[in-house]
Amino acid sequence: MSSTVGQVIRCKAAVAWEPGKPLVIEEVEVAPPQTMEVRLKILFTSLCHTDVYFWEAKGQTPLFPRIFGHEAGGIVESVGEGVTDLKPGDHVLPVFTGECKECRHCKSEESNMCDLLRINTDRGVMLNDGKSRFSINGQPIYHFVGTSTFSEYTVVHVGCVAKINPAAPLDKVCVLSCGISTGLGATLNVAKPKKGSSVAIFGLGAVGLAAAEGARIAGASRIIGVDLNPKRFDEAKKFGVTEFVNPKDYDKPVQEVIAEMTDGGVDRSVECTGSINAMISAFECVHDGWGVAVLVGVPNKDDAFKTHPMNLLNEKTLRGTFFGNYKPRSDLPSVVEKYMNKELELEKFITHEVPFSEINKAFEYMLRGDGLRCIIRMDA
Repeated sequence: MSSTVGQVIRCKAAVAWEPGKPLVIEEVEVAPPQTMEVRLKILFTSLCHTDVYFWEAKGQTPLFPRIFGHEAGGIVESVGEGVTDLKPGDHVLPVFTGECKECRHCKSEESNMCDLLRINTDRGVMLNDGKSRFSINGQPIYHFVGTSTFSEYTVVHVGCVAKINPAAPLDKVCVLSCGISTGLGATLNVAKPKKGSSVAIFGLGAVGLAAAEGARIAGASRIIGVDLNPKRFDEAKKFGVTEFVNPKDYDKPVQEVIAEMTDGGVDRSVECTGSINAMISAFECVHDGWGVAVLVGVPNKDDAFKTHPMNLLNEKTLRGTFFGNYKPRSDLPSVVEKYMNKELELEKFITHEVPFSEINKAFEYMLRGDGLRCIIRMDA
């Protein structure tokens, strides 16, 4: 890779030219990294709901043409000026949010919401000069959340790159760049269930199942899965879910159902749907005195959370989390080690694999709700 340092690289990328239209494999030019930037060779990437949401441009200002993708694993090809903690050949995970290590949030032990590199879905250019590093025949192609991993090469701010154990298989740990870490951390870092406790998980998609995996790792004795789709229940057993509740099966609020099942409420709950009603139910179903509810899903902008103040006065705790409270550069390497030590199981999240040339199949799988994560092999 050293022969490409400082040079423009021509490679293949899956370009979204229009909202909701199939991606097109194009030859793009990828400029060298500038100050505090890193150019990566992407080996494996996967599709997340966030990619699909912004590809469809639902409720958003379209920013096209664009290269999506933000769950990936790769190798550092070259580094820009000022980058001292990465070198060519390092194995890394690019992450949609960053850690500059200089702002108040990065220096705080209580926050992972970097002032400089917090997720920005509206910015399609690099911070350094306000320009894209991608182009086709001189036409700029916009970045997505600072990662754009649906390209054989991409340029990322160094603060959005986590250096990991080179022995870790990138085709497995690449899924830790977004949703899986979000759900896992929501349970382990924020809800913090004790061994033998009860946990309710609202929403059994990939993020919710990662939250269930966190509860399993923590030693919860009862993990109650709540979902409107009964087809998800069998698969959820692989992630430690012991009981299932479908709100449609009852003529009373699901929080009341769970309270009756658990002698007053669960010890912890994690909401992973974005539904405001699920958020309220997740909070109201925890036990008074010590119950903690953690909100993960992103609600609609006009939603309002409504509950009686007595729920708070009765010492139920409501918390929210972003990316599972993980600092990308500092914490993701240890999450990878959980997998390497066989504490965390990632294979069960990976339900499909396609070559890069068939990347649109990954969109088809997700749009019809088929499976959890689809790995896209960039060399195939």
